[in-house]
Amino acid sequence: MGASELLQQGIQTVALRGILAVERVQTGVTFFPMGERFYADPYTAYRRLREKDPIHRSRLINGWVMTRYADVTAVLRDARYSSDERKQVGYEKMRKRAVKQGIMDDDDSYGGSMLRVDPPDHTRLRALVSRAFTPRTVEALRGRVQAIVDEHLDAVAGQGGMDVIAALAYPLPVIIIAELLGIPTEDHARFKHWSDEMVRGMGVSTAEDGKRSRRAQRELRAYFEGVASARRADPRDDLLSALVATEDGGDRLSADELYDTCALLLVAGHETTTNLIGNGLLALLRHPDQLDVLRREPCRAEQAVEELLRYDSPVQATTRMVPEDMEFDGHRFKTGQQLALILAAANRDPAQFAEPDRLDITREDARHAAFGHGIHFCLGAPLARLEAPIAFRAMIERFPDMRLDDTLAPQWKDNLILRGLQQLPVRF
Repeated sequence: MGASELLQQGIQTVALRGILAVERVQTGVTFFPMGERFYADPYTAYRRLREKDPIHRSRLINGWVMTRYADVTAVLRDARYSSDERKQVGYEKMRKRAVKQGIMDDDDSYGGSMLRVDPPDHTRLRALVSRAFTPRTVEALRGRVQAIVDEHLDAVAGQGGMDVIAALAYPLPVIIIAELLGIPTEDHARFKHWSDEMVRGMGVSTAEDGKRSRRAQRELRAYFEGVASARRADPRDDLLSALVATEDGGDRLSADELYDTCALLLVAGHETTTNLIGNGLLALLRHPDQLDVLRREPCRAEQAVEELLRYDSPVQATTRMVPEDMEFDGHRFKTGQQLALILAAANRDPAQFAEPDRLDITREDARHAAFGHGIHFCLGAPLARLEAPIAFRAMIERFPDMRLDDTLAPQWKDNLILRGLQQLPVRF
């Protein structure tokens, strides 16, 4: 059960009107991350929270919502706070509810991917996977990334337009992460389907979304078990073979850890980059002066990506659990309370960034929190930083007159955690 699933369980089961009314009276603002207006523009709501009540007591999540850059990064860097959701007050009750709704099985073990565990388990898991994301390993993928980008842009070049998400932003990172793991080409479509279904359980989702997410998890696990068995018999030069070898070695990966690691790599390895390309291109098209800068100076692509990560973060939020009663900036945190760390709000904090609501790809102070901070800093950041600049440069060079398709509005997914577009139609 993920952090966002716990959040949506709370949203489904509390008396919303009473809670929101109390919070609004007490602070003049409330945390209610739902609705079409919010998904289209969460930053207005985050600005109100940051200005009026930056460490906001939220009964909705049985914890606190933090929106200032200094606070968010301080918690992320503080090893005392836990990523393990089992340490949240009410976890077992929420788990039983999920079992009753068919979202989980009663005998499900905790999904202990490196994202949601603490040291020493986190240290061990991260060390096992980090070899796939060293700067040298990632740089070796440059030619392959460029080839995939060129192939997919060639396919739409004569059509006068494209849906950027379907044409490039989705397939590029899916192909790369699948090839890293050693997934055969004929299975890429199934791979993508499972990832799409799994993220349905994130954010503010329904019980049906949760069931579909769980079904995809079962199917993906069965698939990985089959591939892992094949790799034990016939190892190859891919990450899955390396993980299987580690599982059989002295520093053993359990079957659950092997699956959870592979599932994390699948979802995190492509959802975030898909969103980065989609969100980033939309921001550039809505700010033609910045798009012109990049057209004139394509060498700024890497710098532009950092600003685009700050401006419209693909990962909007994460959580930590309070390990014991403690004080933070005059607020009393209680053991087991959840801290919702709004990375997207931190990235628009005027105390950290000059004119934070302005897109400026020449910005020198784009030290954003989009990849997190501390021991859980995004392992795939080097790969995203390789893929996105190549994609932006290629699209701008290939289609210099690219513009938004006015007949089809961009559509946002209804997901609190992962901010991304369902489609991004452009003309050229």
